[in-house]
Amino acid sequence: MKRIGITGLLLLVSLLTMHCQPNTGKKRLDSLPPAVLETIEKRIADGITPGMAIALIDSSGTTFHHFGKTAADGSPVDDYTIFEIGSISKVFTGILLAQQVLDGDIKLEDEVNRFLPEGVTAAKKGAAEITIGHLADHTSGFPRMPDNFTPANPNNPFADYTEDQMYAFISSYEPTREAGAAYEYSNFAQGLLGHILAQNKDMSYEDLMVRVIADPLGMEDTRIRLTDRMQQHLALGHSAGVVVENWDIPTLAGAGAIRSSAADMARFIAANLGYIDSDLSAAMELSHQVRHRKAGEMNVGLGWHIKEGKEGDVIWHNGGTGGYRTFVGFVEETGVGVVLLTNSSTGSDDIGFHLLDPGSELAELKSGNQAVEVAESTLDEYVGVYELAPDFSITISREGTQLYLQATAQPRLELYAESDSLFYLTVVEAKVSFERKNGVVESLVLFQGGRETPGKKVK
Repeated sequence: MKRIGITGLLLLVSLLTMHCQPNTGKKRLDSLPPAVLETIEKRIADGITPGMAIALIDSSGTTFHHFGKTAADGSPVDDYTIFEIGSISKVFTGILLAQQVLDGDIKLEDEVNRFLPEGVTAAKKGAAEITIGHLADHTSGFPRMPDNFTPANPNNPFADYTEDQMYAFISSYEPTREAGAAYEYSNFAQGLLGHILAQNKDMSYEDLMVRVIADPLGMEDTRIRLTDRMQQHLALGHSAGVVVENWDIPTLAGAGAIRSSAADMARFIAANLGYIDSDLSAAMELSHQVRHRKAGEMNVGLGWHIKEGKEGDVIWHNGGTGGYRTFVGFVEETGVGVVLLTNSSTGSDDIGFHLLDPGSELAELKSGNQAVEVAESTLDEYVGVYELAPDFSITISREGTQLYLQATAQPRLELYAESDSLFYLTVVEAKVSFERKNGVVESLVLFQGGRETPGKKVK
């Protein structure tokens, strides 16, 4: 293990030896570029990110880089620090599906209604039935979240959402478009998929994930329920610099319930790159295959999103719960993978993308995104749908104190407050200003690429 000082910050680096393929001349990524180090150092110093664990995977093995602490008075982050990985759980669900497809237990073309209890039927619009494949690639027509999602505790919002509520929503929901017609990122659909896959094997989602993925890959610290060891190594989640509650996601577990470490996630990405011998290889390869290009500039596989990069396609997913933001990705052409885990509600996707695709720029985050706090009642006023063009709208949603933006056929992105009415994104250079008339929010303005595009609030 090496110790490298960077302006008062202790950077811990260790090397994990894995069973690797012979060096095939693919790209090496065993150190962090200076610009990335400076970016991380500034975010730690500014309090934007309390702690961060990064794993760089290539044909020679895996190198770990650790920054900050698990909490203000906590331990330094290391290989085994536990983070909530949030929506990265969806790619686990995609691989579980792929394995059942290969085993002949389920088909991507199977109708979802075949797997629902008696008396529960998913409605359709038009001729197309909702299939298992639609759940996996975000084209089911189900919305991001069900309309009967009313958490008693907004700081742990999924904890009390039940199977009965899930089935009640399916029975009552009237889709607005035909299944397969368009991409709409859906936590609900992926949670339902995980539920169906687990029931198909007469076990819980966690037991299925552990049996099929975690245990065969030696990922002992990848679980939903925290083991004693995981609890001892848990990084506390932070939002706006304040420790927040962990999230429990019992019913929609396949959408975001998993917790893991950099060490375990490095093995997961190494297996996806073929550097670890695994019976999951065929299922992982199937999950990487493109199913459609309906998500704007991105392709979609089984759970994975696929973004074009200068050196090859970046196969990736990110995750976010109340106090954590995470990213994993890899490029098959270069043989490079990245794991990035933080205990902050501020995302660091830009770092992950930059490491995999040097043409992707690092964001200039301001410490103000932690300093400017906007009342939840004000944030609620911004929630809604804003139409910028007949076929293009922006949906603003809120989870706790975090505001999100999702444009038509695009992934959902975090918004950070620069003032009570002006918010900015970190993944792209853009800002959004909310406009009032007679004290009521009636529109927004999108600032991007030197253009100002207004959008009227339509609902």
